[in-house]
Amino acid sequence: MTEIELKFQVPLARRAALRRAVATAKAQTLRLQAKYFDTPDRRLATAHVTLRLRQEGEVWVQTLKCPGANRWSRLEHEVPRVTPLDGSGEPVLDLALHAGTAAGELLAAALGDQAASLQVYYETDVQRTLRLIRSPGVLAEVALDIGEIRAGSERRELYEIEFELKAGTVAGLVALAARWTERHGLWLDVVSKAERGQQLARGEKSIAPQYGQQVVLKEPHSPDAALRQMVGSCLAHLLPNAAEVAGGVAEPEHVHQTRVALRRLRTALRIYGDWSPEVDVNWSPSLAELFGQLGAARDRDALQADLLPALQAAGAPLAELPAEAADTAVDDALRAPATTLVWLALIAFSNAAQPEPAEPASAAALRALAAARLKHLQRQLAKDAKAYASFDDAQRHRTRRRLKRLRYGIEFASSLFGAKKVSAFLERLKPAQDALGQYNDLVVAEQVFTRMLPGQPQAWFALGWLAARRPDLLDASRRSLKKWAKAPVFW
Repeated sequence: MTEIELKFQVPLARRAALRRAVATAKAQTLRLQAKYFDTPDRRLATAHVTLRLRQEGEVWVQTLKCPGANRWSRLEHEVPRVTPLDGSGEPVLDLALHAGTAAGELLAAALGDQAASLQVYYETDVQRTLRLIRSPGVLAEVALDIGEIRAGSERRELYEIEFELKAGTVAGLVALAARWTERHGLWLDVVSKAERGQQLARGEKSIAPQYGQQVVLKEPHSPDAALRQMVGSCLAHLLPNAAEVAGGVAEPEHVHQTRVALRRLRTALRIYGDWSPEVDVNWSPSLAELFGQLGAARDRDALQADLLPALQAAGAPLAELPAEAADTAVDDALRAPATTLVWLALIAFSNAAQPEPAEPASAAALRALAAARLKHLQRQLAKDAKAYASFDDAQRHRTRRRLKRLRYGIEFASSLFGAKKVSAFLERLKPAQDALGQYNDLVVAEQVFTRMLPGQPQAWFALGWLAARRPDLLDASRRSLKKWAKAPVFW
């Protein structure tokens, strides 16, 4: 079976009220104690497969979970277990119970010949309060989990709420979760307990940054369905990284990938957004605001990692960059209920069931539609390339954004075109994108060090160093863009 579930973190100040809302007279409370298994070389974690034995009150259940189509759906196979007669109180893991199921096949593929080496890697001990809620279009199980994950001597607190679809639609589940989000200030966390346990067992403070994957558009090739697939791909990239930023455990790369994913999502909606009548016009400004808030933090991380060491090597009297307000605002922005409501709306959009078209659309028709969008953007960039030397920095930044937009627009539609031609075109585009990026980094750095001057006059050294580099970087970006603009297109 496929399990569809939305999980949220609960702000400290809202926990008591949320607990009262879940623990109604009809709610059920039980203790869940689970052991999670993996091989010494972490084969299940690598395959994103979860295998556990859990005591649920007086009952034991063996559960296997495998990746589904997205972060909020999983293949699940559960088998009730009987306490052994020898009095040990705990059944022995039995993989044969999953044989013949889709999840069981994925488990066998992940384990190979290492089934005998399975061992407990981490455990959870949770007090679960759950209730069923009927709402328009949905029957959902709402579960509040309070407890901890344990891995050796390490501990991680759990205080989260889950909404699991029992009957109805994803849209109905999202609408229910949205109401609770507004009431209790919840924020979406798509990182599972199993991933948190693996992270704890490895001694890491966060999960690894997630990266964007190629979109392979599936039949039927309608514009509406294609856009929903694009948005779903962006969410798979965005939401795990955003969860780590919201949780305050992010590394700079999580921030960077959150921003990249937001740019990809905004590009999909900007280039192909009119392919679906259900796109909400409010999504784009909300995403743009988030992107801007993340931008300051990302720019500062990039300067700290790349530019500051070069300046120090050149003799700059700077030990570090000063903290700015944006550094602390990013976590709050991604925890805000308004942000979670946008995520939920996009989840509902990407998962909406589509009626079967009267006549199947052809890949050729969709390819022609995509080509028209890409051609328009490429022509804008060709004009920019001719005038680039006379542009001011704001106009050059606009050109850089257009170039990135073209790249992402191509990547979204790449499965409709010849793979070799697309790859060759993107390879020719990369030097121009890199050169424009380096010039933009210089402009951003100038702004940062100019703001530093009132309190740190030694920033003049950095500004002088940057001014000396500006002509070369500007010329390199101009030449790279001009060369790319003459390259043949593939559509």
